[in-house]
Amino acid sequence: MPATHGVPIARNLLNGAHESAQPIGMPDRSRRRSGWMALAQGGDGIAYRALLDDLGPVVVKFLGRRLRDRQDLADAYQDTFLAMHRARHSYQPRRPIEPWIFAIARNVAADYGRRHVRRARHEILTDVTPETANEPERDPSTRLESILGALPIRQREALQLLKVQGLTVNEAAARVGTTPGALKIRAHRAYIAVRAAFRK
Repeated sequence: MPATHGVPIARNLLNGAHESAQPIGMPDRSRRRSGWMALAQGGDGIAYRALLDDLGPVVVKFLGRRLRDRQDLADAYQDTFLAMHRARHSYQPRRPIEPWIFAIARNVAADYGRRHVRRARHEILTDVTPETANEPERDPSTRLESILGALPIRQREALQLLKVQGLTVNEAAARVGTTPGALKIRAHRAYIAVRAAFRK
């Protein structure tokens, strides 16, 4: 992640109002992260950006040990910080932040792991039913529904928001809690998958 110019400011704030609130036995880096989170809970955007920048590589490494698919890893990374943002009010600043964020990341990774298993089972079932190749061509609308249903949930969601509901990229990104860039990537991958499925 890119460095945040506001980090020194956040550290100065931490050394003042919040240093005394941290347990003496907490490591310096953990204490600094907890201080940033405490400031972020009060609405300090600079401290929040510093916290996200500092935790980013740690979360990637944590998720990378649990998820092999690179796209799942990228999506799980975003979902972890989105979940963290939604649950930030529940964090207790006197406690180390790492177990709290790792618990969130673990739950997100578990969700993606279950989805991966479901996708694998679907592919196996598709492979062992060759008789379906002899079925007559289905109605195009029914076929499209089937293709969309097989897409990863985030790609399907992006396609539906942009093409079915007619939202702008910014509106759709705000609706699902991600960035416009990430939403464009999901939609683009969905388009490619749909085109490829129709060629079969």
